[in-house]
Amino acid sequence: MRQYKLGLVSVSFRKTPPEEILKAMKEAGLSCIEWGSDVHAPCDDRKRLEELVRLQKEYDINCCSYGTYFRIGTSPLKELDKYITAAKLLETDIVRLWCGNKNSEDYADGEKEALFAACQAAEKIAKPRGVKICIECHNGTFTNTKESSLELMKTVNSDHFCMYWQPNQFRTAKENIEYATLLSKYTEHIHVFNWEGKTHYPLIDAVSVWKEYLKCFSGGRTLLLEFMPDNRIESLPTEAKALYQIAEVNI
Repeated sequence: MRQYKLGLVSVSFRKTPPEEILKAMKEAGLSCIEWGSDVHAPCDDRKRLEELVRLQKEYDINCCSYGTYFRIGTSPLKELDKYITAAKLLETDIVRLWCGNKNSEDYADGEKEALFAACQAAEKIAKPRGVKICIECHNGTFTNTKESSLELMKTVNSDHFCMYWQPNQFRTAKENIEYATLLSKYTEHIHVFNWEGKTHYPLIDAVSVWKEYLKCFSGGRTLLLEFMPDNRIESLPTEAKALYQIAEVNI
């Protein structure tokens, strides 16, 4: 049976203090967290980062990744180092980034070459520090399609430059399965939710399709709940139970 690590993305609860998030996670049986750099874990606030590490140890929850909104090709590359430093302080070796600021089809050839060069430069910054850069597949970025994402991964061609995967809420399950299958070997973590367009639904309603999604990936992965259907932390236990069903974990 595949072994999955089950956790949460902290941006699910941007208005909730970190300790409350970790306490709720502990009660729900989740073991790892992706801290977001925008609210809970600013990269330039060492005191706050050290407090998060203290809380992680208190609640026995590991930081599996550092979720940033650094955009390769747009954010100054010289600023990447401080995000890597923050990730190391949080005791994780995975930094999540975004690639570009528009869909892949909107890049002219010269723009795409410049973006790829920036990705290669970012990899060269991360690799010596033992950190993996993981690009989120997301609309409004270069990784909006499976073909563009695969081209990016093959161009950079590094174990320290990988992907996240999540279903695209504007595409069919069949299309999402095709994306997951093609990018499987490059994928580190998976964001888990149940959306259709802009509407959020309980994860329990998507257990069967999520089991199909996970068949696309060999071996276990880290599965991270991202957002609640009603944005309430009180819904975390119910969403976590659905995640256990997807991962076929007995509770």
